[in-house]
Amino acid sequence: MGISVDGSGIDRVLQAAVDNGAVPHVAAIAADRDGVLYEFGAGPRAAGESDQVSTSTHFRIMSMTKMVATTAALQQRERGELDFDAPVENYVPEFANLQVLEGFDGDRPKLRAPKTKATVKHLVTHTSGLGYWFWNEDIKRWEELTGTPNVVPGDMSAFTAPLVHDPGERYTYGINTDWLGRVVEAVAGTTLDVVVKEGITGPLGMNDTEFALSDSQQGNKTPVHMKGEDGAWFSAGNVLPDDPQWWAGGHGLHSTPRDYIRFERALLRNGELDGERILKSETVDEAFTNQIGDLDFPHAIASADDPITGPFNLGPGWKWGWGLLLNTEDQPGGRRAGTGAWAGLFNTHFFVDRTTGICASIYSNSLPFITPEALGLYGEFEQALYAGIRQ
Repeated sequence: MGISVDGSGIDRVLQAAVDNGAVPHVAAIAADRDGVLYEFGAGPRAAGESDQVSTSTHFRIMSMTKMVATTAALQQRERGELDFDAPVENYVPEFANLQVLEGFDGDRPKLRAPKTKATVKHLVTHTSGLGYWFWNEDIKRWEELTGTPNVVPGDMSAFTAPLVHDPGERYTYGINTDWLGRVVEAVAGTTLDVVVKEGITGPLGMNDTEFALSDSQQGNKTPVHMKGEDGAWFSAGNVLPDDPQWWAGGHGLHSTPRDYIRFERALLRNGELDGERILKSETVDEAFTNQIGDLDFPHAIASADDPITGPFNLGPGWKWGWGLLLNTEDQPGGRRAGTGAWAGLFNTHFFVDRTTGICASIYSNSLPFITPEALGLYGEFEQALYAGIRQ
């Protein structure tokens, strides 16, 4: 007998989050190896409009793109085309130009050569030294002083951002997967959108997962929302350009909950779905295994840009696999140890619990990331889902 879910408690949690203004809208979905177990949507697609979000609505999934791009790199590794132990500069020579930012002398950045060369594995595991401005004050200041844009506007000059420490020294979440996407392109001899379509979304039948949406898909997309001074949600529009200078492996995809759950189910099923295999079983096992050794995912990360994100305080006991955050202990009333997960900057979140045999994701498009209300909703959704599981 398979898994089923009593969704009544989940419905209440999600509807209450919209009703009390914790999120502008929410869509959520859960599945097991055999198919979708639960789905729900509530709240307007755009503030003030009548159209409601559903699991077929297009969301900017931001960093949930990372596991897709990582899968493309893992496919190349399986074929012997990509060496994770090779220096990044072997594939993208301009990576050799990056230096380590050691601080500032007044308004002058203090830069030095890295002590070791960053490898492709460093990119996959966020241990290269590359950071994001919203969680790193030094990168934020460097971008402001030099006039260099962050990765969001899609300008290639974002790739001149320095490292904040030597490769392999610690885990620092940053633009690693954007660089990894460029490595994948160099190996493939084509652009990342083509690689992803041919190797992942095409085989899995994910026809609504795209870097560039069609006109009809654009009409199904939710804008990013923010709260005004009156506390009401309003549409902030697109935020990201639809025509960037490169397809961002770190944040570039749009998807629908129904589409992305197919990718999650492929991971849950050890790399195969509906007869299409995107990864070998042993590669999936590696993805769900600690790949950062004695290093740890940071216990607490302070915000350097409050309108973009809150602080991220998970506490101890978290590691990183191939593109996935891993919990090392069972979470009471929730995911089991070894679950792989990640999230997107506009408040989307997914997890794949291979021990329990379920995967799930929850979506809104809003800023800042991980407000107490949004983070609380993630937890309440997970607790209600596990409470509703019937086996």
